[in-house]
Amino acid sequence: MELAWWHWMVLGLGLGLVELAVPSFFIIWFGLGALLVGVAMLAVPDMAFTTQVLLWTVASVLMTVLWFRVFRRDDGKTRSGRADEVLGEIGVLVRAVEPLGVASARGEVRFQKPILGADVWPCLADESIAAGERVRVLAVDGQILKVGKY
Repeated sequence: MELAWWHWMVLGLGLGLVELAVPSFFIIWFGLGALLVGVAMLAVPDMAFTTQVLLWTVASVLMTVLWFRVFRRDDGKTRSGRADEVLGEIGVLVRAVEPLGVASARGEVRFQKPILGADVWPCLADESIAAGERVRVLAVDGQILKVGKY
């Protein structure tokens, strides 16, 4: 079978378009591998078909492994595992907070930038704090922040 350089380019662009339709962020690496083979065939026009397929396979697998192992590292943490990163963040109370034991003790705090995926969080405090006051995050307990006056 004889493939020209432009066959690989069309395959690469086609796989890129498929990635747009099926957003898996996996097919794109095979498309980029095909584009790489097309560029390599411009440099070496008489490349054997088996070499082309081998280059495409190696490039695609290597780019996929690099993406998932190096560039997209999650370090095995979930968002809740990163709770310590929000300690000390400053927010503004949207709803007043009362100490525990008082009716409607929970308040809500809003942050300028999203914290752990949300910009508004329910909160508790050891003292009464009025709405509109600036507060600092002291602790994270599941889905509730413990705050204190700033």
